[in-house]
Amino acid sequence: MAKGATKSRLPAWVVSDDFWQRVEPLIPERRREAGKEYVRKAGGGRKPKDPRLVFEAIVYVLRTGCQWKALPSERFGSPSAIHKRFLEWQQAGVFEALWKAGLAEYDDLEGIAWRWQSIDGAMMKAPLAQEAVGPNPTDRGKKWEQASSIGGRPWRPAVDRRDRSKSP
Repeated sequence: MAKGATKSRLPAWVVSDDFWQRVEPLIPERRREAGKEYVRKAGGGRKPKDPRLVFEAIVYVLRTGCQWKALPSERFGSPSAIHKRFLEWQQAGVFEALWKAGLAEYDDLEGIAWRWQSIDGAMMKAPLAQEAVGPNPTDRGKKWEQASSIGGRPWRPAVDRRDRSKSP
């Protein structure tokens, strides 16, 4: 490469040809269920989205952290159709197979010290956090809990009680 020339980089969500060649065999083929009764004939309706475009849209969501409905429809089409395919592929085990293939490839290239791997995590409420954090954020700073200002009168209504049923 000539000095000063830069290699063009793809955006983080664009799937390269090399990567797609490794992913494509893991994508299940869409088939009609044999026992299900369909309203339309086989081949009717819209053609399914290109699997590479769907995979690229899924990578876009993973890389940007956007919601499914925030997918750019001008590039990827219907976000709900993308999400539906994502759920189908998840059910078929595509992403687990991709993860396993990636681990195996990394193990071949760099080697993984499996004996030293560990994982830790906790998904629960911290029971003692209330003492450290304080009251609920929506209850903080309520007028009745605040101290009165120095030299000012405490907050209270001007009239203690008013009986509206009686006339003056």
